[in-house]
Amino acid sequence: MTLGWKLFLVFLAFLAVLTTVIVMTFRERKRGHTIAVDDLAAQRNQDARVMTIIFSAIVGGMFLTLLVGWLVFMPH
Repeated sequence: MTLGWKLFLVFLAFLAVLTTVIVMTFRERKRGHTIAVDDLAAQRNQDARVMTIIFSAIVGGMFLTLLVGWLVFMPH
């Protein structure tokens, strides 16, 4: 497998992470509209879920960055 194909697969993995974050965040925002204004516990739980999704994606992006660096700079 050539370097171009390996990087293309990493790009597809990046798109999968990005798509997952966008879909799950919009789903949580849609759910948030059903939370009562005075229900602070539910609002905090929703914020925690959104932050978990976002920060998990950050870790996934960091892994993909390391993978690209390894693919490009390590001799094969």
